[in-house]
Amino acid sequence: MGLKRRLYEALAPEARRTGLSLTNACIVGLVILSFLFLALETEPTLQVPGWQLVFHVFNVTVICIFALEYVARVWSAGIDPAYRGFRGRLRFMAQFYSIADLLAFLPELILMAMGSGMSLLVLRVLRLARLIKIARFIPAFEALGAAVRRASSLLLTSLALAVTLVYVAAVLLYFVEGIGGNQQEAFASIPRAIWWSVATLTTVGYGDVYPVTPLGRFCAGIIAIAGIGVVALPAGVFASAFSDELRERELSSLRSELEQTRADAAAEKSND
Repeated sequence: MGLKRRLYEALAPEARRTGLSLTNACIVGLVILSFLFLALETEPTLQVPGWQLVFHVFNVTVICIFALEYVARVWSAGIDPAYRGFRGRLRFMAQFYSIADLLAFLPELILMAMGSGMSLLVLRVLRLARLIKIARFIPAFEALGAAVRRASSLLLTSLALAVTLVYVAAVLLYFVEGIGGNQQEAFASIPRAIWWSVATLTTVGYGDVYPVTPLGRFCAGIIAIAGIGVVALPAGVFASAFSDELRERELSSLRSELEQTRADAAAEKSND
């Protein structure tokens, strides 16, 4: 078996029917470890030369490994007929997961080579793209995305309803409390009232802004009760879609196993 074939089977999730390859399992572990180090880098007590050296060495190592992984993925993708040749490689590099792989290391690699330390601090947020590397290997994330696509129209409807209710509640409290009441500062404008509306409808209730007039409190009570349903609606829609997606995947897996069993039985019978 050639090197390209071995790399393809080690790096491409679709090349394996079950489980992760050892290489991809190490990549997942490295991504998780990089997020742990990202959190530790923000700890003030670890802002000392010794720990800073450890963080720097680790980050350089991770960036180099991800860069080598990306090059190996692009090179070995030619095993798949869809990505052979120069144009095929370009199609592979234009994929969503390939772009995420590139963002996981390239910006920091360029700025690290330029010696721009302050820019590196800003671009650390791009390390979140490494989450997508994990999503590629964990089927639950794929099912999650499929559930979102399945319920996209209902979720958008729920979002539109929530935005409408937030705006209507803000306008109502602006006129009741801002103009008709005595809270000119907290409800002096509709944008300011939107903050109260969002905190109330999401049932967070920070308590920094609240109505004081009897009519304002009455309206706020009605809005808070309506907010319970608005917040629960998208959760119910998504939970139903996710459950349906998992059920269909399980049935599809069972059908595939049954067809494979029948094919194996037919092959054995023909050999006999």
